[in-house]
Amino acid sequence: MGIATGSNAERAPDEQVMLRRLLPPGEPATAQQIADQLELSATEHSPPARPYVLLNMISTADGRASIEGRSRPLGDRADRELFHALRSAVDAVMAGAGTVRTERYGPIIREDGPRRLRRERGRSEQPLACIVSGRLALPADLPLLADPDARVAIITASPASLTGAAAQIEYVRAERHGSLDLPRALAELHERFAVRSLLCEGGPHLNSHLLAAALVDELLLTLSPKLAGGDPPSGESLRIVAGPALDAPVELELVGLLESGSQLFLRYRVCA
Repeated sequence: MGIATGSNAERAPDEQVMLRRLLPPGEPATAQQIADQLELSATEHSPPARPYVLLNMISTADGRASIEGRSRPLGDRADRELFHALRSAVDAVMAGAGTVRTERYGPIIREDGPRRLRRERGRSEQPLACIVSGRLALPADLPLLADPDARVAIITASPASLTGAAAQIEYVRAERHGSLDLPRALAELHERFAVRSLLCEGGPHLNSHLLAAALVDELLLTLSPKLAGGDPPSGESLRIVAGPALDAPVELELVGLLESGSQLFLRYRVCA
């Protein structure tokens, strides 16, 4: 889990990483098997008027959410496989404009296997790509926006529109008192695009806004067995949640724990 884009080269099933189930205990499983079970849980617990929202992030043991602005150095092969498997199991994948720019987002699912699996389950080949952008500061040559087959929903409070993008772009304009109204935006994703499950890949400021608005149902956190130290450069977040302190700490309940190569994958349910 986490924002590690990595290689999308398809592997044979027997080459996939097996993750050890520590909580609840069970037989080792592939990333896709784990993601399939997560999808079932999200469907069963979906709120009535908005998507079931999962935050997927990665952090070093000393709390760094990125190194030199990128999360890729924190993850390994198991993290990347789970990252892509989670994308294949949801209706939509959301990220803030800064994350999309820094990580150079391309097509959400590139492999034929996961696309075929989604078709067999009666879903679109690609989850809806959702970009949260206050100022629409998005370059048209971003791989995701340059792909004519990409379905993109831009969530914004701005009345402006992008120019020069080849992707199929829809706008979710949710403005309230000059700011973005995230509860209204997510309700529109649910009603207009039938989004029942939404995977948010950050960044930390978007995570903070979602948590403050009580819009998060689960946190999927990869704990990388690394120590990075140092203070991040100006403008780069140290932690997976950034910005003003929340009114009250958000309580979490540990409901799942996986391990691979000393890397831990924690699944928390957000307590009401």
